[in-house]
Amino acid sequence: MVPLLLPSSPIHSFPATPKLSFRSKPRPIIRAAAGLEVDSFTKKSGYLFQLSAFEAESLLDYSPSRIAAIYRRKPLILLRRLIQVGTTFGKWFGVRYIDNLMERSDQMFKVRAAELRKILVELGPAYIKIAQAVSSRPDLIPPSYLDELSLLQDRITPFSTEVALDTIEKELGLRIDELFSEISPEPVAAASLGQVYQARLRRSGQVVAVKVQRPGVQAAISLDILILRFLAGVVKKAGKFNTDLQAVIDEWASSLFREMDYRKEADNGLKFRRLYGGLKDVFVPNINMEHTTRRVLVMEWVEGQKLSEVKDLYLVEVGVYCSFNQLLENGFYHADPHPGNLFRTFDGKLAYIDFGMMGEFKQEFREGFIEACLHLVNRDFDALSKDFVTLGLLPPTAEKEAVTKALTGVFQDAVAKGVRNISFGDLLGNLGTTILAVLEGIAISSDPNYKVLGSTYPWIAKKVLTDSSPQLKSSLQALLYKDGAFRIDRLESLLTESLRARTEKALVKIQREEANSRVVFKEILYFTLTEKGSFVREILIEEFAKEVNGVGNPNNNQSAYLEESSLLSYQPALVSEILAMLSIIPELPPELQQQLLRLPADLARRLISRASARTIQRIFL
Repeated sequence: MVPLLLPSSPIHSFPATPKLSFRSKPRPIIRAAAGLEVDSFTKKSGYLFQLSAFEAESLLDYSPSRIAAIYRRKPLILLRRLIQVGTTFGKWFGVRYIDNLMERSDQMFKVRAAELRKILVELGPAYIKIAQAVSSRPDLIPPSYLDELSLLQDRITPFSTEVALDTIEKELGLRIDELFSEISPEPVAAASLGQVYQARLRRSGQVVAVKVQRPGVQAAISLDILILRFLAGVVKKAGKFNTDLQAVIDEWASSLFREMDYRKEADNGLKFRRLYGGLKDVFVPNINMEHTTRRVLVMEWVEGQKLSEVKDLYLVEVGVYCSFNQLLENGFYHADPHPGNLFRTFDGKLAYIDFGMMGEFKQEFREGFIEACLHLVNRDFDALSKDFVTLGLLPPTAEKEAVTKALTGVFQDAVAKGVRNISFGDLLGNLGTTILAVLEGIAISSDPNYKVLGSTYPWIAKKVLTDSSPQLKSSLQALLYKDGAFRIDRLESLLTESLRARTEKALVKIQREEANSRVVFKEILYFTLTEKGSFVREILIEEFAKEVNGVGNPNNNQSAYLEESSLLSYQPALVSEILAMLSIIPELPPELQQQLLRLPADLARRLISRASARTIQRIFL
């Protein structure tokens, strides 16, 4: 059966997709059908659920002090939870230790992985969320554990439909049969924070997905965060960590609290749709704000399959381009992009769902990210060490020479093989484990050699060559000059890579092969003559003028270097290639032909200006 794509926290359809009820009074039928057993989270951790109305309202936003104040008045619940968590994990680690002693670890590997998944489900959403983040990297997790942890993305026992329908009626202030003309008698998907029903709006007739929040998640997550925060403080003191572990937990907890407010998720979804819904082959479902509250969310229904199950490298490329726009163009990105939230629709588009956790990428980080990629690809490890400080991956006090040496050791061999051999996760650590690293993990399952940075770098190269940002223009100039010498080879590399910045299906394979030199030259010429290429064009004219005029002559130490990299020495090997390049000119649009004809005049003006300056220097100096 083909799974349904639903707008939920990690989702999945059950073995038989429940059909919509077409009864005129579906509510009694639904109540009768709601014979689902109590889920393991409610059964094992239901004692956590009870908070007074005042306590619940005080926890709408994350506040460690308010959480601590609430559970100071509930010491027995806190103690019971500590014992439950400690004994549950202690028992599991104990049997793993016994397996090692009895030399049966390999035989019991799958069994222990399944047991761990069940433990996480029983303990609840906070632990499931941690496991979901880990399960996004198949290159880091053993296959048996990955298979089990991936089930946490969309296969969690649902809670009672009776409770879900009561929640919908209470939140929306109307009876179910007044809201919907049809609704599935059972949830079609269940996740850590909520579960989803398929329904048809009575007024409009639109088929929608209705997400309802699990009871007790706010209380359970609050207490678990309090415990994790305490343990983080103990670990930091005992291990003398430089990282503020409690601050890391606070940041994660803040995003988790925002995710529990479906009104914020709805706002995020609308913004995400506005920014990225118009990209080629990207689909973002619409939100029904009229029927969305803090605990209920109604969204457009779409059918499809998990991207990780269809092995569609083209849609991975589409995802890379969309991620580039999220991270480096708008700075608003999907912060929970595990495989359960990326789907291939039946008409071949990449669909994003679950907008509870979103992130902001500040301008200085966007530019620092771009510079880091540029410096890595061009083996400037000294500059890369500075980028890591800018991105917050290294403290400002880090010893520069040691960092440069370490980065050289990590990346030198991979870079020597080309940009497409560099792992995104290796490049940016924790930053790399988000949206792009997830796409890399999905692609690896069908192409073990796939590196998402190889698909991202063309877009980065194109942005550096065309962006009007003063910082990026400065970065481009710094990249193209080394010890005062112009690096035409680096410019060629950027221009060539920028030509791969496309997402058309027909080009996915072609991009992985060497392009025809004539096509490459035509594209480069076209770019440099347009308005977007004006900055690069000015650099080229200036450098050509320097070399023709003899002003940019190298010193003795640079002569051999410049023989390989200067404009004058950068010549086609054969006369036939020159003729082929000249034959391209008639194919250019008329306005670009006119711009090409103006180049000799621009060069002449530069030469006259330089000659005049040299004459004045000789007269007065």
